[in-house]
Amino acid sequence: MTFTFPGGTSLSHLDVYEDAAPDGVCGGSPHMHLVSTEAYIVVEGRGALQAIDSAGFHETELRAGSVVWFTPGTIHRAVNRGGLKVVVLMSNAGLPEAGDAVMTFPSETLADPAAYDEAASIGDSYNRSARVARRRDLAVTGFEALRDAVLEGDPGPLEDFHAAAGALVLARAEYWGPLVREKPLAQAERSLALTRAVARGDLAHLGEARVRQAVPSEGERAFGMCGRLRTYYVND
Repeated sequence: MTFTFPGGTSLSHLDVYEDAAPDGVCGGSPHMHLVSTEAYIVVEGRGALQAIDSAGFHETELRAGSVVWFTPGTIHRAVNRGGLKVVVLMSNAGLPEAGDAVMTFPSETLADPAAYDEAASIGDSYNRSARVARRRDLAVTGFEALRDAVLEGDPGPLEDFHAAAGALVLARAEYWGPLVREKPLAQAERSLALTRAVARGDLAHLGEARVRQAVPSEGERAFGMCGRLRTYYVND
């Protein structure tokens, strides 16, 4: 029996970056997921979620107790206005790590896969924090251009970004299907099987009940796109 976290989601604790981008706003790298939905549950501090979606550009205030989520295609930027800490739930556990995210780098970087990979990489050297800041600043540059175009009523740059993001992930997207089938789809199918079992009076699965506890990753928090991450092993 597989003890999967609800919905086949992944779980992490996020301390949103506190340093400022060139526009003076503190926070992470704006980016977009192509398949997965993401949720923020704010546990401490205050900030905002800046987003570009089908409704245009808008900003949602974040404070302790806030819960927001955003569907695939939402370009989002986590803004830290004081000690912002968030629990992140991500659908399709494992898929975001498999490349379901594209940062809002300028169009010339997006058009060149090698340039994109170089800009996105933070390497494994001692200067990771500097590289994280560099890629964040580059993503903010592209984000500002997309935001300004949307505010001016010009959908062209956003449409171009969608097309460039699709081209970047095209080669790896064929490997995403098994990740979805093995986790969220498998759990949904198991739930359906249990409903059928209960409907016919078969309660054998109740004898397999047990408590599971998430185990956090060891060592220093990882450098994520939006902040320092502590991931939890919840889909073993």
